[in-house]
Amino acid sequence: MKTLPTRVCTAWLLPLTLAGLLANTPARSQDAGKAINLLGSFLRQAAPAEAPAQPQPASAGGVLGNMLGASLAPAGGGQAARGADLIGLLSQSLEQIDEPKEIEIGRQLAAVLLGSKPLHPDMALQRYVNQLGRWISLQSARPHLPWTFVVLDDPGFNAFAAPGGYVFVTKGLLDRVADEAELAGILAHEITHVTAKHHLQAIAKTARAGLLTRVIGSQVKGELAGAMSAQFLSLGRDLYSRGLDQTDEFDADRSGVALAARAGFDPYGLVAVLQQLRTATPDNPLFALSLSTHPPAQQRLDLLEQAMGNRMDGLSGQSAITVAQRMERLAAARTASRVDAPAATARSERRVPVKK
Repeated sequence: MKTLPTRVCTAWLLPLTLAGLLANTPARSQDAGKAINLLGSFLRQAAPAEAPAQPQPASAGGVLGNMLGASLAPAGGGQAARGADLIGLLSQSLEQIDEPKEIEIGRQLAAVLLGSKPLHPDMALQRYVNQLGRWISLQSARPHLPWTFVVLDDPGFNAFAAPGGYVFVTKGLLDRVADEAELAGILAHEITHVTAKHHLQAIAKTARAGLLTRVIGSQVKGELAGAMSAQFLSLGRDLYSRGLDQTDEFDADRSGVALAARAGFDPYGLVAVLQQLRTATPDNPLFALSLSTHPPAQQRLDLLEQAMGNRMDGLSGQSAITVAQRMERLAAARTASRVDAPAATARSERRVPVKK
């Protein structure tokens, strides 16, 4: 298990950081289409400084295309050729995949996820999860990636990641975590999958094994089917339906606990999530995918207990705050900011008398 640095971020720093980052974000729209457009604008504003600015999209498809590097653009020879190039690259050697190519592969796989489930229209929730995830990712081994965190409108309890810094959580997961530390533990687990290149290694292994024999493009919406080769689409679907190797999941558990603690959260948040999964029945449709694509929760708990011992007990016991409570506080901060802004502007515009 990774050793924590001697300087651990204090728990109070995260709320202040989130409040400062989110207080002046755009107001939430009640219209789902406008909300999706707002998400695209927000994600561009929150992107690293070196990322080139792109124009405001006019539709949901335009937003997703912007987020994923035109992965949802209309069908064309260039898009199909790019998908074929990715398959050829994955079929060769993992060492040939540099970071820009890894990010491109992640965009394509993220398009597979977005083609299956829509974005959740609550923009306040999207902003919160995106900023929380980015805060944790800054403490990771690869803080410079173009990290993007998105909430999917799905009642199931699940989270996904794609190479290059793409992380998705379902609304059902957010509804069922007991507090922010549990959500942080889940995000840290997914961030570790990205930093360790677990998905990239898995799809490269599958491509080299020549397992892409069945084309399922007919099952996908037309705009997505034109964005990548049918083989790459099939590969992505196969990856997220069967899950990663158990060793990758165990590694993400161990390293994710350390990462969450480094970001200032109770390291036992992920442990609490696994305890909840342990009590879920396999036939529960809300937990079915998570249970089928991950090792048994009890086995994960046993291995985490061996790895953690009592070395992190001093970092636990922090006062918990639920996601709903955090959302209320952030909403109050934004309201206070909007109320105070006109007064501050008026004060700054007052003319100071000039002494003669």
